Amino acid sequence: MFLERKQIAICVVAGAVVAVFVLFSYLPLRQRVKTVELTKTAQTLAISKASMERVKLSAIKEQLLKLKRTVENYKVSIPAKRDLGLFLQQIAELMSKHNLKEQVIAPGKKIVVKELSCIPVDMQCKGTLAQVFEFHKQMQRLDRLIRIEQVKLTNDNDFSGEVNMQTKVVIYYKPKSEQG
Repeated sequence: MFLERKQIAICVVAGAVVAVFVLFSYLPLRQRVKTVELTKTAQTLAISKASMERVKLSAIKEQLLKLKRTVENYKVSIPAKRDLGLFLQQIAELMSKHNLKEQVIAPGKKIVVKELSCIPVDMQCKGTLAQVFEFHKQMQRLDRLIRIEQVKLTNDNDFSGEVNMQTKVVIYYKPKSEQG
C-alpha cells in the first residue's frame, strides 16, 4: 500500500509537472510560433506585393519618359508670331505638291486662351485618297503645332476615284505677353 501511494504521488507530481510545462511553457511558445508565422506570411505577402508594384512603377516610369519625349518640343512647336500667312502658304504648297485640286484654305477668327492663341483654319481640296493621306502626313510633320479637329472625305458623284476632303485644323501661337 505504501508503494502504491508512492506511485500515485509520483504520478500526481509527474502530472503536475507536465501540466505546468504545458500551461506555462508549451502553450505560450506555441502562441508565439503562430504569431511569428502570421507575421512571416504578412511580410511575404507585402514583399510580393511590393515587387509587383515595382514592376508597375518601372512601366509607369517608361511611359512617363515616352510622354516627356513626345511633349519635349511642345513649346518649340508653338511659334511666338502668328505667321498665319506663312502657314497658309505652306499648306497651299503641300496641296500643290500632292496634286490636290480645287484648293480652298480659309482661316477663321482668332481665339485667345490664357497661355495660347489659336486660329481655326478650314481646308478643302480634291484628289485621290492616297494624295489626301500623304498631304495629311506631311501637314502633321510641319514645325508648327497643329490640331486636326475634323476630316471629312466624300466620294465624287461620278466615281472617278477622287475624294473631296474637308478638314478643320487649329494652329497655335504664343500671345504677345509670352513672347518676350
